[in-house]
Amino acid sequence: MSDSIEIGSNDRVFVLTGAGVSAESGLPTFRDNNGLWNGYPVEEVATPEAWAEDAERVWRFYGMRRRDALTCQPNAAHFALADLERELEERFFLCTQNVDPLHERAGSKRLIHMHGELFRSRCERECGRGDFSDERIYQSASEIPRCECGGRIRPHIVWFGEIPMEMDRILDELDRCTVLMVVGSSGMVHPAASFVEWANRRRVRTYYIGPERPLNSVSFTQILLRKAGEVLPGIFRVSQSG
Repeated sequence: MSDSIEIGSNDRVFVLTGAGVSAESGLPTFRDNNGLWNGYPVEEVATPEAWAEDAERVWRFYGMRRRDALTCQPNAAHFALADLERELEERFFLCTQNVDPLHERAGSKRLIHMHGELFRSRCERECGRGDFSDERIYQSASEIPRCECGGRIRPHIVWFGEIPMEMDRILDELDRCTVLMVVGSSGMVHPAASFVEWANRRRVRTYYIGPERPLNSVSFTQILLRKAGEVLPGIFRVSQSG
């Protein structure tokens, strides 16, 4: 891979970020080699069944994640993507698998959190109230608030078995892009792992940047196995013509 990514004046850039970007800011990655998530089996904290079985355990887990995220700051990769957005404006779109707010803290605005947002909550009954900002930590079942409809308030997170958020808009942006760049995503979780295949059908230029080779690495045009915070600053060459 060359030391630069060329972006022409007619290019539209779609960026997908995964846990590797947040890991460079000190946040744990989604799952370790033992199939655990911060020491928890995923099925105990990140499924609708886990919520139905033990909402207190689920909220304790997400409370821990909220505390971790509150102390973390954006890294050079977050800032580089925010700078690229400011330069490309409407020709840039960021889709993140991460639920933390580090992209926003770096200045990103044109983004979708396809797996939800850590500091937002919503009613378990999908009653229509919608999601809302929430930084509270719930330690016991008695602390979990109730919606006006009577349903319990749950994390605004897409759990396994649930449909990612705003997929219509995400797919529309994929259909419009001419450059797809995936940063720090393992290639394990679908549908995000399939984005590069969809892009390849349209012969879109595809790049992967991250310290570890993703499971879908053979699908990319070019791969750079280095930390995003080391690579992204200064890698973009944006042309104003042609």
